[in-house]
Amino acid sequence: MKTLNWKPALAPGPVTLRGRYVTLESLDVERHGASIWEAVRGHDELWNWLAHGPYLNAEKMLAEIDEWRQAASSVVLAIIPREEGPPVAGAVRDKSREDKAKGWASYMRIEPAHGVIEVGNILFSPELKRTRAATEAMYLMAGHVFDHLGYRRYEWKCNALNEPSRRAAQRFGFRFEGIFRQHMVVKDISRDTAWFAMLDHEWPARKQAFEAWLDPRNFDEQGKQRKSLAEIQALTHA
Repeated sequence: MKTLNWKPALAPGPVTLRGRYVTLESLDVERHGASIWEAVRGHDELWNWLAHGPYLNAEKMLAEIDEWRQAASSVVLAIIPREEGPPVAGAVRDKSREDKAKGWASYMRIEPAHGVIEVGNILFSPELKRTRAATEAMYLMAGHVFDHLGYRRYEWKCNALNEPSRRAAQRFGFRFEGIFRQHMVVKDISRDTAWFAMLDHEWPARKQAFEAWLDPRNFDEQGKQRKSLAEIQALTHA
């Protein structure tokens, strides 16, 4: 049996991750709460698969999220998108839309001793879904885990019935590992959990695919992708 000469990974802490289309920074209720609430207000369907919500007001949402973050020892990052696509001649950037958080994602179930960490409790507002900012947020978080903190295994778990989350996991390069039956009770409903993971030796190819997809040259003048992330992954994994 081969030994690893393993040294524990670093525990994640407050961090700012900057990309071309998005910035991630430690969620601060006072700074980010109002803009997130405005982005998700009236979209109760966003909470269908999360362990908390929906909420009647911003105060309740922010109080519960702050309480959850502290109790779960998670690192919650606010997702702050920037305008996508090349600048248009004569166009004026909408300053009112800049530097406003539109969702969050968390590092959770953190086990530095074993080099295992999970990305979860992800909330993409309608303004984030299917955007370069959302994909780049997942790229930045994975890169931080593998390239800077030294983890061996990066996990994604979701309700087995949550098909959009399962598709997202595979699009982002996580491999399906199976179903844990009757794994949890969430909102008084029994939940089977689908498990996905990405390993450290798989990350270089995933990283290459992310960067190729995020390259501005992969998008036409209307912002439409030329190649999908799945297509690029198929080439980099070949």
